[in-house]
Formats: sequence, structure tokens, C-alpha cells
Amino acid sequence: MATELAGKHLNLGSVNGNGPLIGTHNGHFHADEALAIYLLRLLPLYQPSSLLRSRDPALLSRCHTVVDVGGEYSHPARRYDHHQRTFDTTFPGRRTKLSSAGLVYLHFGKAVIAQKTGWEEEGDPRVDILWKKIYEDFIEALDAHDNGISVYDPADTKLLTKRFYDSSINLGSLVGDLNHDYEEDEGARGTEEAQEAEDRRFLNASSFMGTTFMRKLNNYWRSWLPARTLVQESYAKRKEYDGKGRIMVFPRGCPWKDHLYSFEAEEGGKVEERVLYVLYPESEHESSKWRVQAVAESKDSFESRRALPEAWRGLRDAELSTASGVQGCVFVHASGFIGGTLTRDGALAMAKRALEM
Repeated sequence: MATELAGKHLNLGSVNGNGPLIGTHNGHFHADEALAIYLLRLLPLYQPSSLLRSRDPALLSRCHTVVDVGGEYSHPARRYDHHQRTFDTTFPGRRTKLSSAGLVYLHFGKAVIAQKTGWEEEGDPRVDILWKKIYEDFIEALDAHDNGISVYDPADTKLLTKRFYDSSINLGSLVGDLNHDYEEDEGARGTEEAQEAEDRRFLNASSFMGTTFMRKLNNYWRSWLPARTLVQESYAKRKEYDGKGRIMVFPRGCPWKDHLYSFEAEEGGKVEERVLYVLYPESEHESSKWRVQAVAESKDSFESRRALPEAWRGLRDAELSTASGVQGCVFVHASGFIGGTLTRDGALAMAKRALEM
């Protein structure tokens, strides 16, 4: 009976379910195979597919593609497990051992990106840029989580003490929460109902991971990648506002941080000529207010290279204008990482005054 239940094909939303059968394990599920299944289903080959959740080798042998189970990794055979002792495959240029999500993304990620963007899978450098970026900023953390790899070298964290617990907000933990619905489990009257409930939760987890992936892809495609040109142009003009290039002005808001750190690293400039303040309008309206944002020490840091002056922090409007000597001030955050003014000229004056203090 258990084998029969574990061998039940799940309809993944296809019209006829006559596509290549995809297999993964039943029982406790994780973020990696939940995403891997979703990624496969984005491709035309697998859109008519059904899913088999089982650990029975005989049943899995019938599958066209098997993910996260079976003890085999072979792209020609469409087998994508990573639990073998000998497994050590990594993404190009990275050191983290892959999970099933990383394996499927390694082989099918470019096809997914090309299909979504309409670009050529081979030959368009934008596909390769996004493929690498999404892995480094999204997929790699899932691979590390599933393989028990810490983001830090354990030797470097022996003396560190967490100020709060944050492990429950990562995607792996959120998918883990979907494994159990105690009210639903208690209401299941038999093994078949319990398995069906588990399967539904897996499909919910796969949808959750997949829609998160698609939001990331859309953001990098439609916002992050186009912003690179804008940041490059603004970076080249930065010394028009400050002789050392410490102020950078954008004509509109954009995701600038990654690109700024990249251009600075490529240029290898002096520390005293790093960008300290970035200016941009709050919106594209002509009358938009402007922001002055202090650049963080690094991409993942909350420490500003040079926060706005202590004397301005927490002040607003006329009180802030008086303290700063800049007309049209709106606010400065209590931490000094960002401030606002009514106009572009006001934002530029605020940044220049901050450099003097």
C-alpha cells in the first residue's frame, strides 16, 4: 500500500500530464528540490509533465528526470542527486557544493532565463551575466543551506555571539514550516489522505520557491541589469560635483549598490576617493523630493563610510535647515544613513556640507 501511494503521479497543472515524468523523493521536503521542480516545469519540455514522489528505486527508474534522490548525478541520464559521498560539483567560479536546486540551475538556468527574457541562450552575454548573478545572490545560499555549509568560516565565528535569532526567516526555514500542518494531519483519516496532504504541501512549497525565483529574475532583468549603464555614466561624472569624486548623482532612482562596488573594485582607486554620498530623486516627477544616502562600507554592511553629521540626525524641516545651513531640508534619519531635501540643489548642498564637517 505504501509503495502504491508513494508512486502516485501528481498533476502539476498540465492539460494532459503526458510529458516526461519527473521524480523526486516523498517525505520531508526542502527548499532545494521544491525550487528544482519548479525550474524544470518552466521549460516547454516539462510543462506537460507529472510528478512522482517516491524513494522506491523501481518506481524512480521509470522517470525521465529524477531530482534530489537516487544517489546519482548524470546530466545525460537526467539524474540530479547530490547526496553521494563522492559528489563535489560546484557552480563555475564558486566553491559551494551544489544541491538539487544548484544542479538543475547549472544545466537549465540559462534556458529559463532566455525563455523569460526572449534573449538567445547562447551568444547573448546578458544571459550569462544574469545566470551568474542569480546563482551568486540567490541559488548559492540554498545550496549552502541544504548542504550544511555556513556562510562564514566556523573558525572566524568562535568568539561571536548573536544578538538575535534570525535563522527562521531564511527560505529554507520557511519551506521547512510547510512540511507540517498539524490540524490537517490530525484530520487525515488514513495513510492515503496523509500522503495527499503532504503532496499538496510540497506543491505549495514548490510554488512559493518558484514565485520567489521569478521575482528575483524579473528584478535583475528589468531593473538591476539596465541600471548598470546608468550607474556607469553617473560614476564617470562624479568629479563634476566633488574634486575627489565622493558625491555621485543619479537622474532617477535605481539599484546602484552592486554596480558601484563593482566599478570601484575595477578602478582600484584611492580610499579617499571612494564615493561617500549618492543622490537621487524619490520619484520621476519633476517636483520630486531628493534623497542623500550614505554609501555603506560594503554590500552587506550597515556601517556607512561616512554617515550624515551627528548634529543633523533625527531633525526635520526648519529645525534641520537651521542646523545644517541648507534650505529646504526634510529629514535626516536617526542613524545618519539617509536624508532628504525638497530639491536636487538642496541635496547637493547637504552632501557637500556633510563633507566639510
